[in-house]
Amino acid sequence: MKIEGRPARWLIALTFPLLKLWTWTLRFEIDDRAGLQKAPASQRYIGALWHNRLLLIAHVIWRFLPVRRGGAALISASRDGALIADVVQRYGFQTVRGSSSRHGTAALLQLADVIASGRDPLITPDGPRGPAYRLGGGIIFLAQKASVPVQPINFEYSSCWRLKSWDRFILPKPFSTVRVIFGEAHYVRPTTSENEFEAERLRLENAMMSLVEMR
Repeated sequence: MKIEGRPARWLIALTFPLLKLWTWTLRFEIDDRAGLQKAPASQRYIGALWHNRLLLIAHVIWRFLPVRRGGAALISASRDGALIADVVQRYGFQTVRGSSSRHGTAALLQLADVIASGRDPLITPDGPRGPAYRLGGGIIFLAQKASVPVQPINFEYSSCWRLKSWDRFILPKPFSTVRVIFGEAHYVRPTTSENEFEAERLRLENAMMSLVEMR
């Protein structure tokens, strides 16, 4: 995960209390198609949402999924990533540093250990450099290795700002409505060839995009 641009860096660095105050001005609507709010704590999954919607995810999980046994976020091994890691950890998340472009394989193996330890990892599969809404193969590899489903997550906003970053990162305006969509669990099939792997990558990408209204 990585947020680019000076405005986004200042947003994360400004203080955790300010971010919490901002989130409490928002109205949240939860569309729980997966039944996560009633799922047992022993039920594991890999959370997946697009990079431009990651700002509120730690707050949403902390506030609306209290039954969860803990989460872990894959955070870019960069200076900006360190700022995001600080915020995520304050919400009680474990962090794994890496991405598809830096320390990727080691990070994915760490996430497999995270799942085995009883935590749910969270990945932005088009981060940290994009292209936006293009799902990388790492999450497919992880789902196959850990034998757990992917949980697509999406956020839609009644009013927002868009940053001039590669993914047009989204910032909800204060007092706006945030619709949180927990899509149905997506089960990645085993693959034995590059073509089959690519078909699974596209199938998950399409499942995630089916939840997106504002691009």
